[in-house]
Amino acid sequence: MSVDTATVKRVASLARIRVTDEEAASLEGELNAILGFVEQLSEVDVEGVEPMTSVTEMTMKKREDQVTDGGIADAITANAPASEDNFFLVPKVVE
Repeated sequence: MSVDTATVKRVASLARIRVTDEEAASLEGELNAILGFVEQLSEVDVEGVEPMTSVTEMTMKKREDQVTDGGIADAITANAPASEDNFFLVPKVVE
């Protein structure tokens, strides 16, 4: 897979990052290098390798699932700049 300057500018626009034409050309090379590395990883034979959660053998810490006080949504949203029906209101970020 190869990334061109138009794709770099599109990704930058989606990330809300201002990129000049010179920076886009530089980023194009960097992104292509990263994608090349990812393609190399797909060639690795992982047959029979168990998925891991850590590089060292360990048991995950778990806590007991307990019902807590709850019912304090009014107190939680009391200092929110905007809330409605005990939910936080946030500005729209995706068009």
